Amino acid sequence: MTLLASVTPVRHRAPADKATPLLRWGKWAVLVLAAVLYTWALGRNGYANDYYAAAIYSGTKSWKAFFFGALDAGSYITVDKPPFALWVMGLSARIFGFGTWSMLLPQAAAGVASVALVHSAVRRALRGLGAGAAGAAALLAALVMTLTPITVAINRDNNPDTVLVLLLVAAGWFCLESIRTGRLRTLLVTAVLVGLAFNTKMLQAYLVLPAFAPTYLHAAPGTFVRRIGRLLASGAVLVVASGWWMVVVDRWPASSRPYIGGSTDNTVWDLVIGYNGLGRIFGGAGNGGGPGRLPADASEGVTRAFAGGMGGGPGGGGFGGASGAGRLFNDVMAGQISWLLPFAAVALVCGLVLVAGPALGTARDAVRASLLLWGGWLVVHYAVFSFSSGTFHPYYTTAMAPAVAALTGIGGVLMWRAARASAAWRLILAAAVALTGAWSFVVLRRTPEFVPWLAWAVVGGTVVAVLALAVTARAATAPDAGSGGPAGRGGRAAARITAVALAAAVAAGLAGPAAYAVTPLGAAMNGSNPTAGPSQGVGGPFGRGGFGGMNPPTGMTPPGGNRQDGAGQDGAARGGRGMRGPGGQVDAAMAAYLKRNKGSATWLVAVDSAQSASSLILSTGEPVIAMGGFTGSDPAMTVEKLQRYVTEGKLTYILIGDGGFGPSRGASSDVTAWVKKHGTQVEAAEYGGTDGSGSSLYKLG
Repeated sequence: MTLLASVTPVRHRAPADKATPLLRWGKWAVLVLAAVLYTWALGRNGYANDYYAAAIYSGTKSWKAFFFGALDAGSYITVDKPPFALWVMGLSARIFGFGTWSMLLPQAAAGVASVALVHSAVRRALRGLGAGAAGAAALLAALVMTLTPITVAINRDNNPDTVLVLLLVAAGWFCLESIRTGRLRTLLVTAVLVGLAFNTKMLQAYLVLPAFAPTYLHAAPGTFVRRIGRLLASGAVLVVASGWWMVVVDRWPASSRPYIGGSTDNTVWDLVIGYNGLGRIFGGAGNGGGPGRLPADASEGVTRAFAGGMGGGPGGGGFGGASGAGRLFNDVMAGQISWLLPFAAVALVCGLVLVAGPALGTARDAVRASLLLWGGWLVVHYAVFSFSSGTFHPYYTTAMAPAVAALTGIGGVLMWRAARASAAWRLILAAAVALTGAWSFVVLRRTPEFVPWLAWAVVGGTVVAVLALAVTARAATAPDAGSGGPAGRGGRAAARITAVALAAAVAAGLAGPAAYAVTPLGAAMNGSNPTAGPSQGVGGPFGRGGFGGMNPPTGMTPPGGNRQDGAGQDGAARGGRGMRGPGGQVDAAMAAYLKRNKGSATWLVAVDSAQSASSLILSTGEPVIAMGGFTGSDPAMTVEKLQRYVTEGKLTYILIGDGGFGPSRGASSDVTAWVKKHGTQVEAAEYGGTDGSGSSLYKLG
């Protein structure tokens, strides 16, 4: 008798349906848990990532800056991402006033909504198996999604990945619905949502398409020609939904809009295919791992540090470690996303084996479609994230969490149903639980000082679960399992053992992720590279802060105003804490001087990079020019542009000099020469500063 033939359909008795109220309450409990994890002590995260916070703040001051996603209210340069996530947070900040909660609460809400959508998608996929099985799978998936450590970290931050995940999960939900119902409009909504995701983080949004399109083509109702036609129609909608902002911006006269940050030619198209596109896969174009755009006069040591931090070096590297099949399991990444990756892989394979047999009956098609969609999602993301040579941050992997969660819930319940009827499947399930527990033990023991007893508790729980699954009798299919005879008593005993096994398996599998997931609640996040676990905030070449680090303290000073706790404090007098990112040489004394002497100029000062500018924008509330964009290497400033700004009275002060990677990394040599020839250097004594910054302030005009 084959393995599949030994699996017979299991009759869904009344007790399974009676469990659904408990599962329903469980859903709400998980959503409450998610809300707590994503919002607890959220205020201590301050501005989170200064780079995006500055753009959000600037968008509250200028609708032009809002639309383009400009870093500053004067709209000199954009951030290096499309603005949809900034729009979400920016609208909240416009309504409620700019601050930590108005900026980060929409992110937390998006995270909770993603959990709810994963729950709904899994429940709908399995409802043909009965309310109990569907509810259990959905609850498990929602719990896994909630407790994924990197997801907790990023949902407490203002990076765009949280909104990206929500849009993609919603797109997955609608794609599965379009397969179930055969409705074209539902498929078109899927395309619109992926298009919005593209306007959140560009080509990363398209990583779901190799899962969505083949799944629809295989599983949707109708003839093959009809399915092809509908995919083509949705593709047209996708192009429009993805490209409208890019087309508007690129056709807008360049002289009256901000420079496109991260691009080499001031176009969004270059950003799509370069820095935020192929550059992320192959390196280069400012992404490391290839010929980037560092200044020619950068020192050899600094070049190596930059390349390592941004993903350069042999085989990539940087924030997420060297590229390769084991990247997601290395010391940096394992605790963020990998806990249930082995189980999800086993669940996917076993699930596909089970849907090939007769055990699932009429529910087979819906379950298969769900497995193909979430499985394709996981495989594509794993391949791209593992082998890309460009910039790679750990928080990118939050996009894998929905697939890991869904496959764990669906595959786990399918294997459990099969195990109730087959000793062979019980052993397979036991092996999957053992593999998960063993990997959790390995990850936890990499940092033995972190909750030192937990690894051994995971081992204990795993052993209990594996032994219980291995010795459980076939009580569920015994002919008189519900009687009071010996078989019935044996069946009830086996049921109790099984309940213990399942509880132990879930507890052992989720203990490690849960321990990591609560760590972001205990301290301010590193906004530029948020992570969870005992080594939060893995930085690049600049240490824990990474790019744009140094979050403001609790009770931070809003831009140019009073502290949120009402104590009152001028933003420029914060000791410069938020103004010293990489290359940021504007201290509190200089900032105060610039504010006093700004006059009617549009911009307070021009500085080398966005790391310096964003901190200064947030501390003073004034527009600041970031001449070289995020990395300081964008060719945004020219002599002609600078002359025009000075002539029109839009800019009076400029800071040039050693920005950290080499002289004038935010300004070309021509700009530097022009400033030194036509500007007047401001002596440090004029504003009460020192001469040890390595940069020089010049007055123009």
